[in-house]
Amino acid sequence: MVNEKIIAAIKSAREGSPKRNFRQSFDLAINFRDLDTKKQENKIKAEVVLPNPPAAGRIGFFADSLVAPAKKLGERIVLITKDQIDAYGKNKKAAKALANSVDSFLAEAGLMPAVAKALGPVLAVRGKMPKPVPPTIPDLSPLVTRMSATIKVAVKDSPVVHTRVGTEDMDDEKVAANIEAITTAVIAALPKGKEQVRNGVVKLTMGKAVKFEVA
Repeated sequence: MVNEKIIAAIKSAREGSPKRNFRQSFDLAINFRDLDTKKQENKIKAEVVLPNPPAAGRIGFFADSLVAPAKKLGERIVLITKDQIDAYGKNKKAAKALANSVDSFLAEAGLMPAVAKALGPVLAVRGKMPKPVPPTIPDLSPLVTRMSATIKVAVKDSPVVHTRVGTEDMDDEKVAANIEAITTAVIAALPKGKEQVRNGVVKLTMGKAVKFEVA
């Protein structure tokens, strides 16, 4: 059963945001206490598969032998061929534009060294280093579907994580389920668990922030 405090916070966030002429996102922040981010062990990271992913984002795919199967997946795939990798490595502006236009990346396993050499500094700082894909994979669709539903959250220099958890056209219960999945993963990654969580905050893009207790 979805936490009623989260549902209440989502409803309050809706009420505190005037209607806009674009689809707003629900954004989540989790604030921590007693978490020294200068210590490496406190720079936590977690990957969460959302039970109710928002509209699928764009996935970059560094491909060689899997170019043809990748093209069949349509516009959500941004295809980068083997020959293009070095070109991005020589053009930092283009590399940054690519990294900023794509939500996550995949790469054929054999291309990982070339990607790391050419684009590593640009992708790593954004937490977007690609996941390796075996060239013998029979079907890319399940992998891409799961990738589209997966988000990364991380504590870096400040004791807080921020992430997108839905859109305003989603049901409250679905947004709340996404929030619960994220808070559960974050609590599990913390050295001392829930006692290091101060609170959660949810808001729409142009709306007021609403705090809630993380159970």
